[in-house]
Order: sequence, then C-alpha cells, then structure tokens
Amino acid sequence: MDDAKGGDRDADTAPLPFRTAVDALRSARLRPQIEIEPTRAPQRLAPFAYALEAAVVDGEEDLADGRLVLLHDPAGHDAWEGTFRLVTLVRAELEPEMAADPLLPDVCWSWLTGALQARGLSYVEASGTVTRASSHYFGGMSERPAASQIEIRASWTPREGLGGVPDTASHLASWCDLLAQIAGLPPAAPGDASVVTLPQRRGPQSR
Repeated sequence: MDDAKGGDRDADTAPLPFRTAVDALRSARLRPQIEIEPTRAPQRLAPFAYALEAAVVDGEEDLADGRLVLLHDPAGHDAWEGTFRLVTLVRAELEPEMAADPLLPDVCWSWLTGALQARGLSYVEASGTVTRASSHYFGGMSERPAASQIEIRASWTPREGLGGVPDTASHLASWCDLLAQIAGLPPAAPGDASVVTLPQRRGPQSR
C-alpha cells in the first residue's frame, strides 16, 4: 500500500473500506490486451488515493492509454455525494476523418456511461470533458502525416455497498471496457451489435 497514501497520512493507517477497495482493484481480472500497473497517486485531492495506469497494447503499438484514480474521504464530500470518487483520463489516436465527426464527443461520453451501465453499476455525479485535437507537421517534420487524438477526462461517485465499500473491481472492468472501445477493439461479448468502436490506426505513431 506504499503508493496508496494521500495527504500526510501513512497508508498503513488507511481505513478498512479504502484498503478493501484497493485490494479489489488489485485482484480484478482484465482483458489480456490491457497492461495495467500501479502509479503514484495525487496527494492533494483527498485524504487517501490510489492510482493505476493502463495501456491497450497490440504488438509494440499502444492503441490507447489512461489513468484511473480512486479517491477516498472518510468524512464524506458534498460534491461527490459519497466518500469515494473515481477520476480518469483516457486518450487514443484517431484517423483524421473520424476526428472530424461533429458527434464524436457525444459518442465518446456515451461510451463511458454505457460501460458503467452495461455492468449494472450504480453511480452519481458523473462529469467530465471530451477533447479532440489535431496536429499538423511542417518544416523538417512535414513528411509526418497529420495526427488526431481524443481525450476523455471524467469523474464519478460509485455507490457504496456492504461495509461502505463500492464494487471497485467492476468499476475498473468497465473502465477497461472504455479503454478497449476507444482503442478500436471488438467488444468483450461477441455479437453485441449495439457497441460502436473506432477503427484502429493505420500504424505505429509516436505520442
């Protein structure tokens, strides 16, 4: 739990609900295309925090990457409407023509909420932004093709279950579903025609 502390408190003194939630994150079973590992958590957002970073990998190419942070304030937080909060950043490269679709931000946000709903997860106070950006290269870099990227920043409050602990393993699985979807992977459940995925990129690109 060395990387699961926030503020000035040692992780060994973390309350049981937080430690239980973190243990569930560590034991979750995920898609084999997703590589995930703990990373340093932010220190000022909540008394206790735990962070993971992940990448959707195809050979030597990263199709998408992201970060998921679990925050916990035992005293509760009015803006959260609970004692836990999940915060995420997800991003992926896009084909330029896909990035030009005016409906893309709405679709990407629906992927986040749809991933949570598909697993029957209860949550409140979801908020965030969807940003798309394009890069064009000039001069000595003019031979590089234009690149476009989509980025989702979001947070939501998972409903707490028994012992005041949310089902963090299922929330992590839904987040990985979002990562896979934005990377252009087929849905985990074969034959689900309701899932729309992005086309994969043409080839490796540097970030």
